[in-house]
Amino acid sequence: MTEKERMLAGELYDPLDEELVAERKRARLLFQKINSLHDDEKEQRDQLLYELFGKAGNGLWIEPPFFCDYGSNIEVGENVFMNFNTCILDVCKVTIGSRTMLAPNVSILTATHPLEAKPRSSGRELGKPITIGEDVWIGGGAVLNPGISIGNSVVIGSGAVVTKSFGDHVFIAGNPARVIREIEN
Repeated sequence: MTEKERMLAGELYDPLDEELVAERKRARLLFQKINSLHDDEKEQRDQLLYELFGKAGNGLWIEPPFFCDYGSNIEVGENVFMNFNTCILDVCKVTIGSRTMLAPNVSILTATHPLEAKPRSSGRELGKPITIGEDVWIGGGAVLNPGISIGNSVVIGSGAVVTKSFGDHVFIAGNPARVIREIEN
């Protein structure tokens, strides 16, 4: 198994592997270019975003700056909006459903490290995929932690720290995030 295959499978991997370093460099060069383009160069920015992401539906709109690890592990549906300063650490797959909106400063983090000191100090890392359903609204400054799934038509309150998965039609908020109330469909 290659280090990339280990990474995508959620196993411990070496982030300094040549292939992974080259792929992160490619992503950084692309998002640095995206972030440097002026508002009157939106067409070029959009073209680069579609090149960066693994898969993206029509109507993708991202306000720069935007940051990610690889980009190629991000899949988004139709009409997805990400506001300023979105950060996606996509060492594992990140799936974002159609018509999902992210407020400023949202962090989606698939990357994690072993809890035990000895394996953590080895420099090896791992990740867990994140899935976000359709028609989701994620409030400003929310943090989505590795391995969680968010259902359809969910609202995540500003500043929430999401440490576990949630089903459809709920408003969640807090640290750690919990269901505040159900949402009528």
